[in-house]
This record gives sequence, C-alpha cells and structure tokens, in this order.
Amino acid sequence: MAITAGDVISLSQARATLSELADQVKAGAEKIITKNGESYVALIDSQRLDYYHQLERERIHLLLIDEASRGLADVAAGQVKDARTALAEIKLRRSANTAG
Repeated sequence: MAITAGDVISLSQARATLSELADQVKAGAEKIITKNGESYVALIDSQRLDYYHQLERERIHLLLIDEASRGLADVAAGQVKDARTALAEIKLRRSANTAG
C-alpha cells in the first residue's frame, strides 16, 4: 500500500482527529505522524502490526535454517575444527590484540 500526502499528518493534527484517524486506519489506511516536520511514528492497524511481527519471526527462522545448513555443509566437507583448539586460537588472537 502506497503512502500518499494525505497519509502524512502532523502530531498536533493527529491529536485533534485521533478518533477519525483510528477509524481510517481500521479501514486499511496507514498514517505517518510527523513532529517538527519529520517522520515521528506510524499509525497502523493492530492486526497488521501482528502480521509484520510474524513476518519478522519467520525471516529470523529462515536465517537460522540457512546458517545451520551452511554449518552442516561445512561438516560434510570436513571443514571442522576441534572446539578446544578453536577457542585456544581465539584467546591467543585476543591476547595478541590487547598486548599490541
């Protein structure tokens, strides 16, 4: 849904017409409220906000699956290190960086 000039409202105007704005948002509009001429907050339907949060959770899950898949591919290709050896190397690098 595209935002039009009519969807951008000053904070003072939003205060004066909040009930009307809420009805418009419930009907599907999204409003951008400005403060001192700059974007401040958005007014959206609560169900749409829940949907946006669900999309974000799904995106995070997809990223985790991708990371796990790459890790499994590394294991299958034999590109692995012993955890104790890897931690020792990290500690060595950190001590070298703080000393130097």
